[in-house]
Amino acid sequence: MEQVGIITPETRPSPWGLPTKPMMQCSLADVMSEELARELQLEEESHVFPPEAVSDDGPFLTSDNIDTSSDAVLAQMLQMQFDKEYDAQLLREEKKFNGDSKVSISFENYRKVHPCEESESSEDEVDWQDTRHDPYKADKPTTTPKKGFTGKGKDITTKHDEVVCGRKNTARMENFAPEFQVGDGIGMDLKLSNQVFNVLKQHSISEQRRSARLHDKKEVSTAEKAIDPKTRLLLYKMVNAGVLETINGCVSTGKESVVFHASGGSMEDQEVPAECALKVFKTTLNEFKNRDKYIKDDYRFKDRFSKLNPRKIIRMWAEKEKHNLKRMKKAGIPCPEVVMLKKHVLVMSFIGKDQIPAPTLKEAKLSLEDSRSAYNQVLAMMKQLYEKCNLIHADLSEYNMLWNDGKVWLIDVSQSVEPTHPHGLGFLYRDCRNVSQFFQKCGVSETPNERELFNMVSGLNIASDNQVDFMEEIEALERANEDHVQNHGKKIAMFQKDDDGPPPIFDE
Repeated sequence: MEQVGIITPETRPSPWGLPTKPMMQCSLADVMSEELARELQLEEESHVFPPEAVSDDGPFLTSDNIDTSSDAVLAQMLQMQFDKEYDAQLLREEKKFNGDSKVSISFENYRKVHPCEESESSEDEVDWQDTRHDPYKADKPTTTPKKGFTGKGKDITTKHDEVVCGRKNTARMENFAPEFQVGDGIGMDLKLSNQVFNVLKQHSISEQRRSARLHDKKEVSTAEKAIDPKTRLLLYKMVNAGVLETINGCVSTGKESVVFHASGGSMEDQEVPAECALKVFKTTLNEFKNRDKYIKDDYRFKDRFSKLNPRKIIRMWAEKEKHNLKRMKKAGIPCPEVVMLKKHVLVMSFIGKDQIPAPTLKEAKLSLEDSRSAYNQVLAMMKQLYEKCNLIHADLSEYNMLWNDGKVWLIDVSQSVEPTHPHGLGFLYRDCRNVSQFFQKCGVSETPNERELFNMVSGLNIASDNQVDFMEEIEALERANEDHVQNHGKKIAMFQKDDDGPPPIFDE
């Protein structure tokens, strides 16, 4: 039977595989000996740290200049020695990392700042990176305590003090919307009265609401030389249906619409011209706000008119031009031929050639002979429009008449009204004045003045010599709604089937 030995701490095998050496024992007096401390210090300097580790700032703290009888002082001495060596090593790493680069990175935040180390900087110098307080930012006004006042006696200051209130209002401006620029009122010690602050606050709220409405404006309106997504979808459907082959681009813009040129396709029940004009009525009323006076008193659309829905007004405006063009085409007046109407997009024949629109009478350079021919054509068309079509153009001028192949063509008749309109005769007089002034400037000697031209077109015989009396006669006719206007109102029955318009409404 084998004999089992007793394992003692001296004979226990080392877990690291090597025999442990017995530790040298020493007394506490030897540990606190100054000679032993110096020996350990010299040994540590020669074996652990290289000679370069010694800082240039000065010698280490040793027992030669500091009393080491206290344990706390000895610990501080050792800690400061370690901090200096660490800072010296950190400085070398910083120089090595930056090298010759123009942009250097500082390791200053990683330095060991010892509480006993004196700062090289002056007492007045402040390192702003080590403080959270911004010296360039003004302090906000102090709040008033719950009791409502500060100070005592004559120096008492209540919360209603003008200066205190003004500074508080300035500080409250920082709560406005970010897009509302308030500036640095606190830094300037600005004092705003309650009245001024309330006005600025209301303006900030209204501006914030307005900016919230503007972001979707392009989604619901047709801008100049551009179309909104809904209108673009209508044009895509026309191309996909074969009514149009291509849409080539914008050829004209106005206060009420944008006109595009398109290549015609084919339809089953109607022939489509090779060149078409797409008249896209603007869905905003910003540029043409007085549309209602042309449409609300028209008996064909009077019951359907409403100011509450602008898009419906635009559709009625496009429908009105479609019906007026069909009347004019039936009477033989040169005008664009209607192809189709889809909501606020009207497809018509194109007046021009090779995507170049015909010039207006204002743009066309007509000779004197062509000007006389144009005047005679315009006079005949005005009479036909009034007598046969029972219409008044209401915006007739050299800008709404085209010159193509020696003929005058009428366009833009969406605002045209009937003589029964409450302002119909006034619109006719304005058309006559525009036509008379234009052809007189062109040198056509036989052009009558606006009063004579009005009588020639309307068949009335108003003998007033001056314009004021003439306009009073016209206004009297409009107010009284005399037999002449009533007789013309009966002529619309012949157009019920021709222009596909809504049925007329007669008062018994």
